Amino acid sequence: MIKSRPYDAVVIGAGPNGLAAAITLAQAGKSVIVFEANPSVGGGVRSAELTLPGYTHDLCSAVYPLAIGSPFFRTLPLHNHGLEWIEPPVPLAHPLDDGGAVLLHRSVNETMAGLSQDANAYRKVFGWLADCWDGLDADILAPPHAPRHPLQMVRFGYSAIQPARRFATERFSGLRARALFAGIAAHSMLPLDRFGSAAFGLVLGAAAHAFGWPLVRGGAQRLADALSAYFMSLGGEIVLGRSVGSLEELPQSRAVLCDLTPRQLATIADARLAPGYRQRLSRFRYGMGAYKIDWALSAPVPWRAPECSLAATIHLGGSLEEIAASEAAAWYGEHARRPFVLIVQPSLFDDSRAPIGKHTLWGYCHVPNGNPSDMTENIETQIERFAPGFRDCVLARTIAPPAELERRNANLVGGDINGGAPDIRQLFLRPNRKLYSTSEKGLYLCSASTPPGGGVHGMCGYFAAQRALREIF
Repeated sequence: MIKSRPYDAVVIGAGPNGLAAAITLAQAGKSVIVFEANPSVGGGVRSAELTLPGYTHDLCSAVYPLAIGSPFFRTLPLHNHGLEWIEPPVPLAHPLDDGGAVLLHRSVNETMAGLSQDANAYRKVFGWLADCWDGLDADILAPPHAPRHPLQMVRFGYSAIQPARRFATERFSGLRARALFAGIAAHSMLPLDRFGSAAFGLVLGAAAHAFGWPLVRGGAQRLADALSAYFMSLGGEIVLGRSVGSLEELPQSRAVLCDLTPRQLATIADARLAPGYRQRLSRFRYGMGAYKIDWALSAPVPWRAPECSLAATIHLGGSLEEIAASEAAAWYGEHARRPFVLIVQPSLFDDSRAPIGKHTLWGYCHVPNGNPSDMTENIETQIERFAPGFRDCVLARTIAPPAELERRNANLVGGDINGGAPDIRQLFLRPNRKLYSTSEKGLYLCSASTPPGGGVHGMCGYFAAQRALREIF
């Protein structure tokens, strides 16, 4: 057992959700201690020199539309603790085989200008959503509840529940708009013919118009550091490099909140959980994994479409059909010859990421959960397709297949960066009907395996802590 004084609450895991839970409890005047297995806070929000000295890479996530727009994070004085956002001129670029690119601008009207025959259709999809996003987001990024904006939620829900492929095909007639929406919806890590996959395209698209898709100056670690610094300013404590193998190891407390997935919870709670609840946890399904590469570059990526240099985030997948085929392959245990690849080029907008004149690049594709196959050639071929000469710029690369991602962060089971498959069964009731609560009084889940799911927004931790405050304190 960890020898320590008693606390009101213990939090296991210092990812963004664990820190959000800890902050919420500390703001309520509770004594809180956080235990983190890694030597630094952040979970999937960390940075390190992965390739060469002087090149700062983000270990997992890199772009944060849901963090800058988080209904909870927006209330925190994180700028006082070193957080500085960088907003690229364009949130997203999607290059095409004709040498051009579709751009998602902050402005709905500017985006429409590049969509020709689908301009008005795009306004109908995103115009109203962008206008009311600041407010509606609090209903969407929440567990099932009676919404504060019921009519808007019904309108959103009718579109969001649809398969992304069908939604894009029915709403848009041209390749450009369909490809743009498909790439955004593919962040769901679901086949695009699955119900609910359109929700991700709508949420991330609306967030781009409302808040942008920003980077953190200096690397993702600065966001985690700002959260932890604010927490400690409230009197909270953090213990790093301390893995928790059992609840019995923890100091005495009235509540324990776990920024863990169901698999880890079942391991550390063991006999404390009711058999029926433990069985429900065992049925929780993890989604497809990610195969990630970080590159140190001698020069910027030589995009065939020069407008791609205006965006930090690039989606490589050509058409809706190609993206849909790639995501379906990964879901059903196969590999796409042309995988959908998500690229981030942070050093174009943040000169602290690499030595003068040099650059960093971040990218991944989706693969079957836990699959060990090497996707380096497939990914780099996709980049070369839209940026001939890319390989000539590579000074070094570090690959992270699913097993390496899970080694860096045990919550990324099989490389699943969303905390569990967000299919219809697990989109609303995750990990099961108890949501944040467990069969043990005072024991809670606060990870991305609870509503509203994956993404760096802290809302899972916030809502779990609110439940603990109501039920225990």
